[in-house]
Amino acid sequence: VQLQASGGGLVQAGGSLRLSCAASGRTFRWYDMGWFRQAPGKEREFVAALTWSDGKTYYADSVKGRFAISRDNAKNTVFLQMNSLKPEDTAVYYCAAKVSGSPAYDYWGQGTLVTVSS
Repeated sequence: VQLQASGGGLVQAGGSLRLSCAASGRTFRWYDMGWFRQAPGKEREFVAALTWSDGKTYYADSVKGRFAISRDNAKNTVFLQMNSLKPEDTAVYYCAAKVSGSPAYDYWGQGTLVTVSS
């Protein structure tokens, strides 16, 4: 699976952005998908995930109620809708994929930069 993230940019605090992650491969729908982020000087952290089998979603506490992950299997794309953005959301955002049940994400996109100004 090859992943291409897009949609990042500069936004004011309180604004919204929607990130997209286009995936190649016929079996996209069999993969759990996730979003991670890495802020300058910090380690990469989990943001959100979506399982393929039952569509369950998971979120980091820091983004619950503000971010929403979704997927369109027909378009091989996963989205991250980000609302009420805060300066601390500034980071490079990465999408990732893993085979359902795998303990780790196997495939990573190149990242897209989100900058939230105060």
